[in-house]
Amino acid sequence: MVRSRREWQAVLSIVLTAVTATLSCSSQPGLVLTDQVEARRLASDMRVQFTMAADAANRAVMADTDDTSKAAAEEAVKSREAVERDGHALEPLLKRLGYASDLQSLDEFSEQFAEYKKLSDETLTLAVENTNLKAQRLSFTTGQKAVDDFRAALDKLPPMARATERSRVQALSAQAVANALTIQVIEARHIAESDDQAMTKMEDRMAIADRDARRALADLQPLVPKGGSALTDANTALNQLKTVNDQIVQLSRRNTNVRSLALALGQLHTLRAKCEAALQALSDSLSRHEFKATK
Repeated sequence: MVRSRREWQAVLSIVLTAVTATLSCSSQPGLVLTDQVEARRLASDMRVQFTMAADAANRAVMADTDDTSKAAAEEAVKSREAVERDGHALEPLLKRLGYASDLQSLDEFSEQFAEYKKLSDETLTLAVENTNLKAQRLSFTTGQKAVDDFRAALDKLPPMARATERSRVQALSAQAVANALTIQVIEARHIAESDDQAMTKMEDRMAIADRDARRALADLQPLVPKGGSALTDANTALNQLKTVNDQIVQLSRRNTNVRSLALALGQLHTLRAKCEAALQALSDSLSRHEFKATK
């Protein structure tokens, strides 16, 4: 029987449709297997990279130098970016596979991770400033030298005093040194303090100690006529201590190390746990799907 051209076109269309469907069915298992393997790989890498990011953030907070803190912060950011890349690549795979529960776990992680990332940025910004660490170093170096110079200058005064005034000179010198040491001791507490009101009280006490030290120097002036040079050195050292103390208080007030540590041990730690739980749920959900391989 002779068929018309239109009939042949209809038959050809049916055959092509059948062939396409057959090829699709035969190749689909292979595509599913590939997507499943890649989905698990991406989910696994997300867990690894997130752990690396969180650990690097902790190292940035605990670092004892600016360079170490900055390097750890940069590492944390890079690992977080890797987590985001994996998540963006994983989402279309899960949609193509039709894994609704897995998508839900990924969405939950993404929501928690967004909060974690925001708080992590705040923590890292504070950590790399290292203001408490810098204040501590100033206290241990320049501040300590000022106290040592102050004490050394005052130690020269008693031998220069008249015998009848020597005990008085020794007492006033000791009083002045004690006030300088009081400033130094309170500095250390100020650097570690996190409460603003407590820091204000400490600053008031340091101001009183500075005032009393200067009063003692003024009282020493008429008692040691030959001690002009030593008293000048003592005043210079006390002024240096005041300058350093002002710098320490300013750095300490920013409290970046204390604040970053509080965030790392508190809110950031809580968000980390939530992110890890969401990633674990995603991994568990993916592991429940059987692999579909070609025959």
